[in-house]
Amino acid sequence: MPFLLFVSGGVSQGVQGELLKGIPPTLWSWWCWLVALSFGPGPGASSSRRTRGSSEAKGGFSLHPLFLFPLLQPWDPREICRKRVRGKVGQVPPDPASARDWWSTVLGEKEEFDQGCLCLADVDNSGNGQDKIIVGSFMGYLRIFSPHPVKTGDGAQAEDLLLEVHLRDPVLQVEVGKFVSGTEMLHLAVLHSRKLCVYAVSGTLGNVEHGNQYQIKLMYEHNLQRTACNMTYGSFGGVKGRDLICIQSMDGMLMVFEQESYAFGRFLPGSLLPGPLAYSSRTDSFITVSSCRQVESYKYQVLAFATDADKRQETEQQKLGSGKRLVVDWTLNIGEQALDIRIVSFNQSASSVFVLGERNFYCLKDNGQIRFMKKLDCSPSCFLPYCSVSEGTINTLIGNHNNMLHIYQDVTLKWATQLPHIPVAVKVGCLHDLKGVIVTLSDDGHLQCSYLGTDPSLFQAPKVESRELNYDELDIELKELQKIIRDVNKTQGVWPMTEREDDLTVSAMVSPNFDSESQATDVEVGTDLVPSVTVKVTLQSRLASQKAKLSVYVQPPLVLTCDQFTFEFMAPEMTRTVAFSVYLKGSYIPSELEGNAVVSYSRPTGIPRIIQCKFRLPLKLICLPGQPSKTASHKLTIDTNKPPVSLLSLFPAFANQSDDDQVFVMGFHFFGGSRVTLLASKTSQRYRIQSEQFEDLWLITNELILRLQEYFEKQGIKDFACSFSGSVPLQEYFELIDHHFELRINGEKLEELLSERAVQFRAIQRRLLTRFKDKTPAPLQHLDTLLDGTYKQVIALADAVEENQDNLFQSFTRLKSATHLVILLIGLWQKLSADQVAILEAAFLPLQQDTQELGWEETVDAAISHLLKTCLSKSSKEQALNLSSQLNMPKDTSRLKKHITLLCDRLAKGGRLCLSTDAAAPQTMVMPGGCTTIPESDLEERSVEQDSTELFANHRHLLAETPMPEASSLHGVSD
Repeated sequence: MPFLLFVSGGVSQGVQGELLKGIPPTLWSWWCWLVALSFGPGPGASSSRRTRGSSEAKGGFSLHPLFLFPLLQPWDPREICRKRVRGKVGQVPPDPASARDWWSTVLGEKEEFDQGCLCLADVDNSGNGQDKIIVGSFMGYLRIFSPHPVKTGDGAQAEDLLLEVHLRDPVLQVEVGKFVSGTEMLHLAVLHSRKLCVYAVSGTLGNVEHGNQYQIKLMYEHNLQRTACNMTYGSFGGVKGRDLICIQSMDGMLMVFEQESYAFGRFLPGSLLPGPLAYSSRTDSFITVSSCRQVESYKYQVLAFATDADKRQETEQQKLGSGKRLVVDWTLNIGEQALDIRIVSFNQSASSVFVLGERNFYCLKDNGQIRFMKKLDCSPSCFLPYCSVSEGTINTLIGNHNNMLHIYQDVTLKWATQLPHIPVAVKVGCLHDLKGVIVTLSDDGHLQCSYLGTDPSLFQAPKVESRELNYDELDIELKELQKIIRDVNKTQGVWPMTEREDDLTVSAMVSPNFDSESQATDVEVGTDLVPSVTVKVTLQSRLASQKAKLSVYVQPPLVLTCDQFTFEFMAPEMTRTVAFSVYLKGSYIPSELEGNAVVSYSRPTGIPRIIQCKFRLPLKLICLPGQPSKTASHKLTIDTNKPPVSLLSLFPAFANQSDDDQVFVMGFHFFGGSRVTLLASKTSQRYRIQSEQFEDLWLITNELILRLQEYFEKQGIKDFACSFSGSVPLQEYFELIDHHFELRINGEKLEELLSERAVQFRAIQRRLLTRFKDKTPAPLQHLDTLLDGTYKQVIALADAVEENQDNLFQSFTRLKSATHLVILLIGLWQKLSADQVAILEAAFLPLQQDTQELGWEETVDAAISHLLKTCLSKSSKEQALNLSSQLNMPKDTSRLKKHITLLCDRLAKGGRLCLSTDAAAPQTMVMPGGCTTIPESDLEERSVEQDSTELFANHRHLLAETPMPEASSLHGVSD
């Protein structure tokens, strides 16, 4: 087993004996030699045994044990003696040292390389165990090197290049294996985009000083019908003494070659873009990563007996019992694209699949289960896993785009070293009797052979004169420091938030007036002229920043004339201002008038940063002054603790010229057509908002409260407060939930029907194509009529799906408006703090967009159920119930409505919303008026009593009954 020897000191004699027990007998001579060479007696050292204090005083030292560090292969003892390496085992140097350059060169001029262009093997079958470096380039050059540096760090000499030949076609990948029948000699396989060539590399001894001569001979080649991407090789099917080759094409076809003959080709199901490909000999399967970002494994026997690629049919037309379908053995979703796949075997009974992703690398078992995974700090470029000397562990070399090479033992970083280039391929081999040489290749042709280690430091710290320590002063200083630490933790928490100036500041200013010429285009609003308002965002940099990107977002159907801005470089103290216009495009109103500007940039050190600012758009952008309405279907009353304010002072932009100074009634006409009326009481401290649509009340109510707060702040009044004393309008809220859920159900049915018609359309097309290809014409039997009718149905269903998606999007916007209103009313009703309102918003508004896969109903139901089982729970029985780990679309909304009603009931009885660690403890709820609890069918067993709270009398059946189908649960709801 290979070892790398490290020198370290300060270990007791007993530990030395334990460490030296496992050293093989062949290494004892090395150990004795190194001890005699590296550890002579220091000045003033005596032969007698000394204590630690006397050793330090006289400058001598005792024998140091040799730590064993696992490497790829046994290190040359001459290198160990010549390079004394310092540091402890498994300890990453604080400042990563550069890799020790053993030999390096630059290949060609302006050539490009990739991870498949490097290979190490005894390609000329010399039998001396020395590897050669084979490199192919996209320019078509094939080079073979055998480095022989005179001294460490030498560049390439002329005799190091054994062979250089121009193959004309770009070289995608090079591999060495037993590719020729009748012999077990190693041959070189070169993959081009449209051709696979297998060469024999041989050398002849030179008779003069010019050295040996090498040449390649073409053994055979395969012309490919499809453009190749990559290849792998191995003993497919358990064959002995030879290697088969599998090539993956750009369109996802696997082509298997049994040496000189073509075996078969199979298309991978659902393939869009090819991924890395590897072969596992233990399970006899091919492993790749599909464009769906999941690792897939296919058995070789399944590939061999599947339907041939030239005769493949659509998946839905294959028979399940035919045995011809290409079925995946196992899959694992990793959620990112993969850069490379490697197979490493522990022993004959176990192997691991290593997958290098864009941000993580994974170690999988043979059956696809994750053995472990590691999140990487830097973007990786290549990797190479190999077995460690520690039983059950694996070491991995990982190169990244920061010119670093990291060595991991499983998930623990053991060593980090600096490279002079970004590696795209890394290999390890035996070169010039030196085992464990790391060979790296960059994309522009920098080829380097290196090894790990650091140079010894010759610096010796001067002796420090010892002085008596005053322990009383140290004790006083320690107490002062502890007091400072406690004070900081009390005021700033565990992680102190230091006040510092940002490198980049961003501010937004909304123009008080409309644009003189409206920027609105392609609007769907029925009015003739839709106004637009200009927003200016200013960026001011304190330090230099790079690649600053400004993104602006507003709530639909509000639209921006431009939402993305890029600044490649900003100098210190530079100010940049951008302007854009906002206008209403759709025929419905947005859920919020707040916009958000986010700037992402990189500091000079390369650290990414994000900063944002919010701005509020004017209400007049989406509505006009309208005629007040005396009657309305939906009404809300907001109570205040201050005398009523004239609406003309609050909404000056919506006042008519004929209005008096004291205006207590005001109408708002939205561009979508709906109207809202706002009334202020002359005698009481109340304001009423009424409208025909429940969701339209939100924006006017929110604007009223915000403007009242701003008005009284300008007056110097700080104790202004709003409250809500009516019943929470859950019935109207539930109607919007039902409408939104109904559209989701319709969308699911339409998509299913569209899929069926698409399958039918493709089946008719195949039938017609078969008839048209037939040499003897046959009647179409009305297949053309059926094709035309199916096509019209597909178009009509696609239009219906699109229309339903638009309706669903509008319904979700209205549902968000109603949700904002319900949260506002609950906060005013129970006088919730800002943190508690934030918890409600996180529970009720978890999604920015609504999809069929993850919808609003199941997400909100899971969030509210969590609150009911944690901070709003009343017994340990409720806390013991576990939530489902998967969010699936419910059958109806009865369970969601029941949980919302129960949430309001718990809040009405004194429940407290919090996310602290003690939130899971059962709380003692304050029951006003001696009210009993309202039970939930799956949480409580007690029956409902008549004297429960009257705030939710209309929804008591939702709490007491078990969930029923949607139509039944809504039948008993009364206004």
